[in-house]
Amino acid sequence: MSTNAMHVARTGLDAQQTRMQVIANNLANVNTTGFKRDRANFETLLYQTHRPGGAQTSDTTALTGSLSVGTGVRVVATEKIHSQGGLTSTGNALDVAIDGQGFLQILMPDGRMGYTRDGSLSRSAEGLLTTDSGYVLQPEITIPEGALSIVISGDGIVSVNLPGEIEAQEVGQITLASFANPRGLAPVGENLLVETPASGGAAVAAPMADGMGKLNQGALEASNVNVVQELVDMIETQRAYEISSKSISASDEMLRFLSNKL
Repeated sequence: MSTNAMHVARTGLDAQQTRMQVIANNLANVNTTGFKRDRANFETLLYQTHRPGGAQTSDTTALTGSLSVGTGVRVVATEKIHSQGGLTSTGNALDVAIDGQGFLQILMPDGRMGYTRDGSLSRSAEGLLTTDSGYVLQPEITIPEGALSIVISGDGIVSVNLPGEIEAQEVGQITLASFANPRGLAPVGENLLVETPASGGAAVAAPMADGMGKLNQGALEASNVNVVQELVDMIETQRAYEISSKSISASDEMLRFLSNKL
């Protein structure tokens, strides 16, 4: 029995170590634009049922509960919490923050579509709007050479003022994508998420339409990581890890007692 307790406690150590890694990643990305914090979800492992509930204890009586012993715990999933991050003013015309639902669409080098809340856009040598890594925003928007100013409206219309022209010229429309289950999106690094069967297909619409959020030019969405909460979770994880470790020590002492006395 004590050996079984050691194995159960070991699963607790593994689970808490994984949770600590998730917390460490959250804290590491506290200043990452558009980052959404992760949370580790746990589930019990299989139970060993020695006597099922309802088993006969006599001709006229039965067990009111079962005799079941758990075999431990594991991390079943890590999910992103897609709550709104704070908006920080930057004054940069190519910075856009999404206030509300939706993701910017980015064409990745492997041809897949990536989705991000990081609106720190740049302008390529060809005038295309891209991410800092050079991945092109979809649909493509080209800023003409010599543009004096760039205006991005709340509903995603991109306009520029050109030399010698009084009225602004519209050059493109930024659209947003939403998902039935955004927690099902898979993170692939570089502030990008990709579609999975769990997330469902992307529904694309203009900002401020069909439930999409509003674009704010000259601002960025900060990480939604709460440092104080993460530190509290870290302490809780550390204590749970210590308790599992003590369970192993206690089981070892019990086995040592038996080997010495019997």
